[in-house]
Amino acid sequence: MDERKAETPSVGLAAWNAHFSGLCGAATFMPVDPAGFRPTLASHAIGALHLARLACQRATIARAAPRGHPRGRRYDLLVLRSGRATLDHFGRTASLGPGDSVLCDGNAPLGLVIEAEAELMILQAPAALLNDHLPSPEHHCGRVVAAAAGLAAPAAAVMASLAERMAGGGGLPMADRVARHLLDMIATSYAMAFDPIAAGSSIVSSRFAAIKLFIEQHLRDPDFGSCAVAERLKLSPRYVRTIFAANDETVSGYILRRRLEECARQIADPHWRGHSITEIAFGWGFNSAPHFTRSFRDQFGTAPRDYRRDHQTHGPPRAPERRVTAQAEHWA
Repeated sequence: MDERKAETPSVGLAAWNAHFSGLCGAATFMPVDPAGFRPTLASHAIGALHLARLACQRATIARAAPRGHPRGRRYDLLVLRSGRATLDHFGRTASLGPGDSVLCDGNAPLGLVIEAEAELMILQAPAALLNDHLPSPEHHCGRVVAAAAGLAAPAAAVMASLAERMAGGGGLPMADRVARHLLDMIATSYAMAFDPIAAGSSIVSSRFAAIKLFIEQHLRDPDFGSCAVAERLKLSPRYVRTIFAANDETVSGYILRRRLEECARQIADPHWRGHSITEIAFGWGFNSAPHFTRSFRDQFGTAPRDYRRDHQTHGPPRAPERRVTAQAEHWA
């Protein structure tokens, strides 16, 4: 058994963030109560997979897009064992309850709000390996598989059992076979939940997911716009417009909406209280305060300053919801 680490540092928040990032990928924890924040983390290898079990109190967990070109692409399956959480990823907002799971792209920005003391399992898989079991996994990023759907509950139970066994020092014979079996269960759960959606055009859906990932990684660039999408991905502008039109949105409209949603999240987050609204807006690619204020009011029906006042008094921040059911969404 290749166990990476299982201890949790008892020194400061910065050390915890470095500890978690070293095991599960770069992320920043912003606890609601720093003095009472006592997280624990255990991480184990299952063949080519890594399974981590995280327990923590109320906090916001943020992950930015990696700088440069990461060595290898991976996917993270998050399974909430207890508590409640809200995930923002790939332009989707998802509410998670006990037993719910959601797939995330390890190279895309992510925001996770732990709304109550929670336990979370994180299964990390190399992209090439996951693709063998779940074709076009990027199509499913940010979509929740409910606890009662398909094989979600058995898969979560297997993960929990493996974590318990390895935490107790037990060996894991035939780890590669166990990893393949676990990925098959996860893939079957996603197929049962989302195949009717993907059946229309898996190629188009995959390309749309790739475009969205590219946009997510460049939202903070003030020079990034709709023209850069087609040019840098070597697609025709008409083709890109057609893909977005099927979702009743333009490329520039999608970029603007995502920037506004990220601004709204930080404006509502108490951890960003010391930053001005203009600073937040400029950090997400806006270069005109009046344009940002007008666009924000059009999107959310209120001025940024009023939005901050109304939301920072109601506990941990939640992203503005743009909720779509699995049956209704096609490419979103």
